[in-house]
Amino acid sequence: MSSVADYALPNPVTDNRSGLIGKGVDRYEGPLKVTGSAPYAYEVTPPSPPAYGVMVPATIACGRIIAVDAKAAEASPGVAAVWTHLNAPEQAPRGTRVHPRSTAPSRPVLEDDRVRFFGQPVAFVLADTLENAQAAAHLVQLTYEEQTPDVDFHGQLAKAEQPPGEEDVEIGDFANGFAQSPAKLDETWCTPIQNHCQMEPCASIAWWDGETCVVHTSVQMVKPAQHGLAETLKIDRDAVHLMTRYIGGGFGGKGQTYDDITLAALGARFLGRPVKVAYSRQHMMHGTIHRPATVQRVRLGATKDGQLTAMSIMTTTHCQRDGHFTEHASNFARSLYAAPNRLTGHRLIHLDLPGAGPMRAPGEASGMLSLECAMDELAEALGMDPIELRIKNEPEVDPETGKPFSLRQLVRCMREGAQLFGWDRRNPRPGQARDGRWMVGMGMAAAIRGNFLLPAKASFSVDRHGVITVRQGMTDIGTGSYTVLAQIAAETLGVPLADVRVEIGDSELPPAPGSGGQFGAATAGSAALAAGMNLRKAIADLAANDPGSPLHGGPAEAVTFQDGVIAIANRSESLASLIARAAPEGLTVEGEHRPAADARNWSQHTYGAHFCEVGVDPVTGETRMRRMLGVFAAGRIINYKTARSQLTGGMIWGVASALTEGNAVDPRYGSLVNQDLASYLVPVQADIGELDAIMLDEADDKANPLGIKGVGELGISGAGAAVANAIYNAVGVRVRDYPITPDKLLGAMLAR
Repeated sequence: MSSVADYALPNPVTDNRSGLIGKGVDRYEGPLKVTGSAPYAYEVTPPSPPAYGVMVPATIACGRIIAVDAKAAEASPGVAAVWTHLNAPEQAPRGTRVHPRSTAPSRPVLEDDRVRFFGQPVAFVLADTLENAQAAAHLVQLTYEEQTPDVDFHGQLAKAEQPPGEEDVEIGDFANGFAQSPAKLDETWCTPIQNHCQMEPCASIAWWDGETCVVHTSVQMVKPAQHGLAETLKIDRDAVHLMTRYIGGGFGGKGQTYDDITLAALGARFLGRPVKVAYSRQHMMHGTIHRPATVQRVRLGATKDGQLTAMSIMTTTHCQRDGHFTEHASNFARSLYAAPNRLTGHRLIHLDLPGAGPMRAPGEASGMLSLECAMDELAEALGMDPIELRIKNEPEVDPETGKPFSLRQLVRCMREGAQLFGWDRRNPRPGQARDGRWMVGMGMAAAIRGNFLLPAKASFSVDRHGVITVRQGMTDIGTGSYTVLAQIAAETLGVPLADVRVEIGDSELPPAPGSGGQFGAATAGSAALAAGMNLRKAIADLAANDPGSPLHGGPAEAVTFQDGVIAIANRSESLASLIARAAPEGLTVEGEHRPAADARNWSQHTYGAHFCEVGVDPVTGETRMRRMLGVFAAGRIINYKTARSQLTGGMIWGVASALTEGNAVDPRYGSLVNQDLASYLVPVQADIGELDAIMLDEADDKANPLGIKGVGELGISGAGAAVANAIYNAVGVRVRDYPITPDKLLGAMLAR
């Protein structure tokens, strides 16, 4: 049987005859969301009235539970069960993988008497209503044997160790190269803990259909969630039907599951009825992962004309006591600038804190807050323009691997951004520009984020009405997966967008890795393209071999698809008429895409340049973002509207990282100080001035058949550094401890 490769067809997506690729079409699921009709996990209607579960969080950060008194809670109205480590249902031991191909191990709940962090779920109440469950949860009495928690990150820096399995990466002789450099910079930057703060908290609803656990949950990756729950419950993976169709934000914080999904499943099995479990906003801050704090030492050495001779960024970060997650804030620097002598690496401190984990652009979001400011400091010391210093150190090949870049337009991003932003009007001398009482400054920073592609599958169907249905175990965390898949399908099969249906977020659909790492569109889209091409071939073969078709006898490879019509030269018929006559039950095919065998022969990244203008009040130290521009090169853009939304959203987050966002640890209790959105400060509309993102025309043919990469994490990478550099240009002082709050900035200005 011939394959798609036998057909000399142009790539229908890159050919773009219908003009759907790149177009800023409205969100596929937008009407459902704005009308409140899109059921998020906690809102799914179960087959019978549900019970409700409420978790009881620990009030200490380190110790053991030595006594439990649940009598009052058990006697409370409507309560069906109260569980602690003493009577929790049987589960597999932590880390179990009975099935060798499980993508996640077991994560038992209420597994023992040990308290590992403040906010750890230590008891669980099941009741007939949410109110009754909440009331009873307050009646559970736990007695602890408390130990003094070790939560002082900055106090433990001397004890930091190399993460397991990692080594520092050194090219050349950094120590000697740095020592002999005519110009040197050696400074340290600090970034704080950050919380994901998704609009939708983590939540699950579960029920049992015979021996099958049906669960709706809010998670970014379908298969790991399905496999992990099956391992925990000690059942076959196919006995878990997991759905996550609408997700109210993820940012990496829903890249794993939490206790809500396991407790909902266990509770539903215990009661024989559906059970809903959700984290409160306050519990989200402790019960789910966070971006860990970092301390980054940056050393740059250069010649007097600005050529880097030595570069190092060494990052110290933290994770939970039993964890191993490392914020790789030094890695991005390995591909950004040329320097013959290089040293990068990481150190890790284990603390009695909730789990650290990935958060939008893990590594780059924190790391670029240091290096991109260091480059500006070096430029000033050398009397150079910051952009020209960066261009001077633009590498011809990857500076550490020697691999050629698949496509690199960083210089173009900087130059075009400078022209559009009016960079030539910037006064290089700090503190010289005024607008009334405001001191005004401009800053910029480069952006880089690695490009990844993972294996994925998809299925395409066409019915007797000519409607195309896309099915894939992908997720949409608000980034536009539904819409992008619909566009690819419509363009590939030459049908109107209105004739495409998209079904995602279901463990029974062809697997895809999910949303995260900005690999979603490229990975899911490449599999969708493969499925679409296979369906094109099946339809073309059907038409060419159907005596009732005007296309009968024609070469199948010559069939074209456009506007719901298939044709060979001047012979044509509608897609619907062909299927209704020749395949009334419809056609269904699958497609699969895996990274190309030579993908690792290239250094693949996305790039950008941020430009920012701020105003600083010299009396109060308040900083206001006045305008900001980002210019990005991120492969082929499938949907202009959703891509721009992702980029500007990342830029706004970068403003937050620079000015407001962070969490502190209360050393008395080992708890995070900010536990809700009243005290955890993120920008609101009034905080953001003029903002725009521009995407360069680009198609990276080394990345995937679509030539697309991703934008979800690129927008935040480097954005905060541009704000920090603008602040320095405005007032002439540097604050290297983020966020740059008014008290820190005013203190630095007064000290000067």
